Amino acid sequence: MTRLLRKRGGFYCDLEELSLHLLEDIRAYKRNDPAARSAIEVVLLYNGLHATIDYRIAHWFYQHRCFFIARAISQWSKMWTGIEIHPGAQIGRRLVIDHGTGIVIGETTQIGDDCLLYQGVTLGGTGKDVGKRHPTLGNNVMVGAGAKVLGPFCVGNNARIAANAVVLSEVPADATAVGIPAQIVRIAGQSTRFADEVDQTSVKDPRSEELQALSQRLELVEKLLDQEYLAKIAPETGKNTEDSNKKGSDGHVSL
Repeated sequence: MTRLLRKRGGFYCDLEELSLHLLEDIRAYKRNDPAARSAIEVVLLYNGLHATIDYRIAHWFYQHRCFFIARAISQWSKMWTGIEIHPGAQIGRRLVIDHGTGIVIGETTQIGDDCLLYQGVTLGGTGKDVGKRHPTLGNNVMVGAGAKVLGPFCVGNNARIAANAVVLSEVPADATAVGIPAQIVRIAGQSTRFADEVDQTSVKDPRSEELQALSQRLELVEKLLDQEYLAKIAPETGKNTEDSNKKGSDGHVSL
């Protein structure tokens, strides 16, 4: 069987190569997911790994122009795992899909090696493009839960996309995209293996910082207005007090 598959060609048709991918994927899951206690648990129970294996089989059929079979495998995998990966997508080695439910990966998506995707991620198109319609992720990219990356642009190596971000334009290498629409927060002069050091909670949102700065300025303006008002009414208050004292002394009657 192995010889037959080798004879027909194709990257994923070689069973030995597929076995190597499987072993690498298992190690990647155990490295990135502290809940993974054993290789058997990962192989039998992790829907992300099941979806990746189904994709590699479907992708082989897609490469050999068996489009109906490829889509049939893809749709069966979607119903079984809750993860939809188009067989035309190009995915590198050691992809980790954590939890996985609700993930959608479009036909012209390209994903590099050592990437990490969380549940609810969409790597999709905007509906305005033809040909290359979906994003390209570099190596070692982390995409947080619920994030949407939409359009035919690149996300650089070692980049990370925060949870629920909506990314509509290019993300440089070693940078972080945050917010709706996403803005870029560079990691100052440091290249970090984000997919190995996962942290989705310590990322600062530039919009929140802008709102905080605006709130501080508003408080300052209110204080200045209060001071100006007090300075304006102070002379009038002093004058009224003097007039009251004068009237009291004029109206005083000695007994």
